[in-house]
Amino acid sequence: MISRRGLITGGAAAAAGALARRETPPVEPFHGTHQAGVATALQAHAVFLGFDLRRGTRKEAIVRLLQLLTDDAARLTQGRPALADTEPELAATPARLTVTFGFGPGLFEAAGVDSPVAPLPAFRTDRLEQRWSGGDLLVQVCADDALTVAHAVRMIVKDTRSFARVRWTQRGFHSGNRRNLMGQLEGTVNPVDLDRAVWIGQGALRGGTTMVLRRIRMRLETWDAADRVAREFTIGRRLDTGAPLTGTAERDTPDYERKNRLGFPVISEFAHIRRAHVADPGQRILRRPYNYDEGLTADGESDSGLLFASYQADIARQFVPIQRLLAEGDLLNEWITAIGSAVFAIPPGCAPGGWIGETLLT
Repeated sequence: MISRRGLITGGAAAAAGALARRETPPVEPFHGTHQAGVATALQAHAVFLGFDLRRGTRKEAIVRLLQLLTDDAARLTQGRPALADTEPELAATPARLTVTFGFGPGLFEAAGVDSPVAPLPAFRTDRLEQRWSGGDLLVQVCADDALTVAHAVRMIVKDTRSFARVRWTQRGFHSGNRRNLMGQLEGTVNPVDLDRAVWIGQGALRGGTTMVLRRIRMRLETWDAADRVAREFTIGRRLDTGAPLTGTAERDTPDYERKNRLGFPVISEFAHIRRAHVADPGQRILRRPYNYDEGLTADGESDSGLLFASYQADIARQFVPIQRLLAEGDLLNEWITAIGSAVFAIPPGCAPGGWIGETLLT
């Protein structure tokens, strides 16, 4: 028989346990075979930092920098302050914080090591701006709390100043409904088998991957002027459900052979999903996009778009063929333009006591 006192104390203990569970900060692991922030479920906020190494920075200094930044990331992602953190209270809520490092061709050149990545070829639809392109070192900072992201960025930049200068900062946000600012659902056809499509299986980059970061400007004023039929025809999907025009649900396989009553393909030959279609799942790219909105330009137009982060085992074999097809005949090009572009090798993760980039630079 349960006593009144036992019922009360038991209820209090259960309530305390529930409160503790609610107050336990969500934490993403830092150490492991792969870096976090690639296969990790999208967080609400992201900042992409591009750095240029200072003149004369060579391998020994790069190693010191990476050891320092690895220590920062290992602490901050677990809710502990970085060394010499003057606001340690701001590190107490990790909010699924991930800090992911990438190396551009310039970093490998400075270290005297052959680069596994190269700049992308030119695409005729690009209008790239130097202020959003290139970079020797990438630091991707993501979390579900904007203050957590801001504090982590501050610590990373502070500890990088002696070795590199900030080339660009790109801030993005993501909502739980996976929609971009044009109303489209993102990530519908992401690969499932990441060991085939994303993670590199051999060599110094084993356990790592590659990243392409594209800043894509959207012309939302003219997109708004197009009717819904035109917008869905352009994409090849319904905007409300994300279903292909030949299906009823988002994950339905598009039927590219189906014709309408006039004999034309239901999904246009130039529809975005047809141009981006990859039949082999092992050749697909992992899309991890974030919206950006910088307000209005001096002309009163929206300065908005997508920070399109693509991860794949081989840029030349996976990303470039898709981008070529899009550049050659994607109807969506009427409303979007790539204004920034950068490529990075994403090293594998590391064990406790190790540092990111160890397999590449030692």
